[in-house]
Amino acid sequence: MTSRLFYWSLTASLAGFLFGFDTVVISGADQTIQKLWDLTPAIHGLAMSAALWGTVLGSLIGAWPTDRFGRKKTLLWIGILYLVSAIWSALATDPTSFVIARFIGGIGVGISTVAAPLFISEIARAEKRGRLAGMFQFNIVFGILVAFGSNALLGGFGEDAWRWMLGVEAIPALIFAALCFGLPESPRWLIGRKGDRPAGTAVLKMIHPEASDAEIDSKADEILNAATEPANKGGFWTARLKMPILLAFFIALFNQLSGINAILYFAPRIFELTGLDEKAALLQSVGIGVTNLIFTFLGLWLIDRLGRRTLLYIGSFGYIVSLGLCSRAFFTENFGIVPFCIFAFIAAHAVGQGAVIWVFISEIFPNRHRAQGQSLGSSTHWIFAALLTLYFPSMVTAFAPGAVFAFFCIMMVFQLGWVKWMVPETKGRRLEQIERDLGIEQAS
Repeated sequence: MTSRLFYWSLTASLAGFLFGFDTVVISGADQTIQKLWDLTPAIHGLAMSAALWGTVLGSLIGAWPTDRFGRKKTLLWIGILYLVSAIWSALATDPTSFVIARFIGGIGVGISTVAAPLFISEIARAEKRGRLAGMFQFNIVFGILVAFGSNALLGGFGEDAWRWMLGVEAIPALIFAALCFGLPESPRWLIGRKGDRPAGTAVLKMIHPEASDAEIDSKADEILNAATEPANKGGFWTARLKMPILLAFFIALFNQLSGINAILYFAPRIFELTGLDEKAALLQSVGIGVTNLIFTFLGLWLIDRLGRRTLLYIGSFGYIVSLGLCSRAFFTENFGIVPFCIFAFIAAHAVGQGAVIWVFISEIFPNRHRAQGQSLGSSTHWIFAALLTLYFPSMVTAFAPGAVFAFFCIMMVFQLGWVKWMVPETKGRRLEQIERDLGIEQAS
């Protein structure tokens, strides 16, 4: 792994840091804005989920700028969207303004889940692609940890503490946007989309400095051939892409049906249900962030060793045990084990779905349709994330918390079956080779 590849991947993955920070920092303002503006449960749910609805839009449209203008320019504009959202959210004086500001940040999050993993996968070598693309997820959880820690530190800044919590994001957003100027463009976009083979070849030489000119030309030919699609093969929504489409849809669906985003966004509230006071609940949330970071690092270390499918198995079993025990704890009112169950759940997610999802989606689609495929997986992920965040306060009011956790547990049993019977292994294979392994190239 060359130092420049690591630097480029790290820079792009900082979009994940902003993603994690932006989506979780709202947890510190949750109950404060509800009291400040006397929000009804419905409006409160809208304010909390506004960024997620923006994320849905961003993930749906993310393929267009990523393919039309390139991966590099798209990443730059993502940083600008985060910057605008952070400043506007901090200065909001009414619920409408707040919702709009959060929605703009959500658009940046949505597009980042399309552009950043895709860019990293397209510049990475096959044998290191898992851990390089997985840096996006690592930075997501690092952003989550920093957001929880920042909220805890800024919580004592008086009645306007929530404004500082949201506004501080402007600093990393500005740094990320500046660093994007130093990125190269994806060679697969340059050769396959823009038709600029000389520029794409130059980037390939930087990625593979030890390769001969003949080997570089061979790689460029392979990229061009994979991107050149005969008219009789149709577009994205065709039978030949059925397998990657189903894989992207289900991995994103099960990611959210685990309850991960609901637990992350409403962590202080969940801990308060166990009898902890507000300050202790906020500190427990920091523990979630630390657990998430440690086990995500473990997942990145394992992803190119054990493979994507094996990590999904490990995560599925961890989900089932932790969620099942958490459900039982609420039903029996044995609240003392709830924090440990939640931490175990976060560990299972970090090693399994968390480490795998963005890497896997970015690998399974052919070059010509990779941005659309990433958009499909990302939008599925965020539509269900928005729905869960919108309705989770109502769920824990209408149903016993134990029943809610039992529902998530049952969904993870279904995920286990999906992994066993449907998920292929992609570790160590070139993107063009994965296309052939899934039978996309031969299908008509």
